[in-house]
Amino acid sequence: MRYRARKRDHLRRLAGLRYCALMSVLVRLMGAFSVEVDGRILDQGDFRRRSAAAVVKILALAPHRRMHREQIMDYLWPQLPLHDAANQLHKAAHYARRATGAADCVSLGNEMVTLFGARTVTVDVDAFESSAASALASGEPRAVDAALDAWTGDLLPDDLYASWTIQPRQRAAMLHRELLRRAGRWAELLTVDSTDEEAHLGVAQDLLAVGDRSGALRQLDVLEQVLRDEMGIGPSPEAYDLRIQALDTPVHAPRPTRPPAPRHAGLARQMVHFCHTSDGVRLAYATSGAGPPLVKASNWMTHLDYDWASRVWSHWWRALSEGRLLVRYDERGCGLSDWAVDVSSFTLDAWVHDLETVVDTLGLERFPLLGISQGGPIALTYAARHPERVSHLVVYGTCTRSTWARATPTERRSIIALGELIRVSWGSDQPGFRQVYDARFLPDGPLDMWRAFDELQRRSTSAENAYRLWGAFGHLDASEAARSLDLPTLILHSRGDQAFSFTEAEDLHGLMPGSRLVALDSSNHILQADEPAFATFVDEVRGFLRT
Repeated sequence: MRYRARKRDHLRRLAGLRYCALMSVLVRLMGAFSVEVDGRILDQGDFRRRSAAAVVKILALAPHRRMHREQIMDYLWPQLPLHDAANQLHKAAHYARRATGAADCVSLGNEMVTLFGARTVTVDVDAFESSAASALASGEPRAVDAALDAWTGDLLPDDLYASWTIQPRQRAAMLHRELLRRAGRWAELLTVDSTDEEAHLGVAQDLLAVGDRSGALRQLDVLEQVLRDEMGIGPSPEAYDLRIQALDTPVHAPRPTRPPAPRHAGLARQMVHFCHTSDGVRLAYATSGAGPPLVKASNWMTHLDYDWASRVWSHWWRALSEGRLLVRYDERGCGLSDWAVDVSSFTLDAWVHDLETVVDTLGLERFPLLGISQGGPIALTYAARHPERVSHLVVYGTCTRSTWARATPTERRSIIALGELIRVSWGSDQPGFRQVYDARFLPDGPLDMWRAFDELQRRSTSAENAYRLWGAFGHLDASEAARSLDLPTLILHSRGDQAFSFTEAEDLHGLMPGSRLVALDSSNHILQADEPAFATFVDEVRGFLRT
């Protein structure tokens, strides 16, 4: 009797699974959260516990709707012991099944958690991203409009501060912005990104096209104020050209003299945007050039805009943008990124997370990665954590092992003394500071190059941040990450580098037997435009990335 009952129950379960397989589930994450299952539409209020809804949302965002249980537990209950967090997960899964009335809503097995494993699941943000990517690739106006129609609002606006929503929200928002840009819907673009200069110019041009010169000039005034307040930079040369066009009247009014542009990178050269990390830091990132991507990890002392005018770095970014889409970003505490950040976040893990945030926001799946100086350990560590996403690795002028841990007592006193000198003399033109600090990076640089280096210091960060960053850099160690890597790697280093000796490059080459080491005939840590070593650097990188 019991056998027949068990068999009957088993057949019923099989029949139920077959029925479930025929059913589809729609999860909406954009605008407002809801789940449509078995003809019922459930919103946030239908889940008795927020954790039950959160588990459904997390799984809906996960690849293949599956995720390791410990990852979900880290997202939702990071402070709880493992056993307690596991209990909370089981309760959340129970309440999710109860809310939806579906036994397969959230299932646990083999350490994995699955969302509606027996059904076809459609998630609105996935459909939007797929449609947006296709539209942007084809450029067809109808496809762009159709993709924009699929946009129903920001991703999970009721979960703004949940760490697991930040990167997918920023990625979807970036695609939305690019669709609006491609469609020329400038006013809408400004409602979602008030710092988008191209959108301001588009609105002003539209006003000018219908003869509203005063409206166009007001829009340009708004642009100038937004750029000054939000980014600390002035309008681009393109904005000045449009202002002159708006002021140019049919009557014989005196034509204004074009003022010198305070912007160093115009729209024709690069686009600057912002994203936010899970710990709330605003990062500025820029794209320049066109073609396959090349991502540069952040490094000591950059300013996305000013770098285009500075003799220190401009030739680097122009050369690396030729034939490629170069992605750069200012590290936390520097450039156009937030300066007021917690000093405890100046760590390798935080810097790697910043890189993760930028590439995930841009939706880059696989790309070559460049690490310069302090960016070397960041690039190496990122590649070790995400080997499937890095196609080629290029590191220049870097040190993979902690300089502080290996320093002798005398060397430690020298490091501390230089740190104090940075703290009190940052950005100054004092001869003593130049001879000690500037000469480490540009020993062969003429006096005007040292002056440009001093100006870059002043613009890139504060003296206090420079001091704190200097101290944090001394503890960077990516030697274990380097040992674990098995991907095409090019190591370049100046023979006479005084910031990091050439032996550092040899040590890294020894940790990575499959890497290639190129010695550059220079003593400069930052190669100058007119020295042969820089041309060699560019040729080597371009040739390597073609392989």
